[in-house]
Amino acid sequence: MSVEQDPDNEGVEAALEFDRMTIERFRSTFPRARWNDDRKAWWVPGKTAGRRVARWRALEQSRADVHADAKGRDAFAFDPIVSPYLEAAAELVVSTPYSKTVVDELRQIPFARWDDVRRAWVVPYRAYEELRQRWPDIEAAAQRAEPNERRRRREEAKGTDAWLEAQRRASERRKRRYPMPVDDLPPADRPVSTSAFGIVQFVSTGGELVDEAALALYPDADGSRDLVWATWRPATLEELVHTWPAKSGPTASDIARGWWFSTKSELVAARKAARSRERRST
Repeated sequence: MSVEQDPDNEGVEAALEFDRMTIERFRSTFPRARWNDDRKAWWVPGKTAGRRVARWRALEQSRADVHADAKGRDAFAFDPIVSPYLEAAAELVVSTPYSKTVVDELRQIPFARWDDVRRAWVVPYRAYEELRQRWPDIEAAAQRAEPNERRRRREEAKGTDAWLEAQRRASERRKRRYPMPVDDLPPADRPVSTSAFGIVQFVSTGGELVDEAALALYPDADGSRDLVWATWRPATLEELVHTWPAKSGPTASDIARGWWFSTKSELVAARKAARSRERRST
């Protein structure tokens, strides 16, 4: 339902989705409402019509949520998810070891939210069908994230080429440096996006030239240009919130350069991650 205020008349225009019971409740609440066939909407007169329609709309949404939650509870009772990672309480509580895959999946579920007190995700029953569809991926990712499973994979991987490459990359990441064209350095007053580390805040450049051995760890870097090391740190939530998004995505030359001004979708994801980091540190 949409509501539109008319500045020239005292009242509001309310467009309802066609549903007989909803329209009956609307007409019972607003007996002075009149149908406008040209506008395909109801006109509710009165100085306070906007507030009254808004309250009625909130009540209708609450009624719909209660009905959807009851339907979700019935679906759970008929076909429940049985898992050590799920608790059925007043709402569905999902508690798993940390996994980016789990977080990404749960963020796609309508109405799912993180509960700081329980340190778990909470999903209302109205979103049960969506949770059930995503549960196989959530549970598999949670099992992979168990400490014993992580330890087993690390032990199995030791000494392999992939393990050695991962060790080199981890060592390089701890240095918090990035190869940048000496004649096209990133700004020092705002976070920017990179292909290797996401959105970061560059701090300084010491003028040290990048050697070929280290450059091999940065396949996207343009080795045909003179490159120097630029040091970086993770961007803070405050910095990300105050960063205006770019109007368009990066070009091929931006990517080859190694940095670009972040788009809205990149900033939204980075802000969510920064909020999660702040919650975990408190």
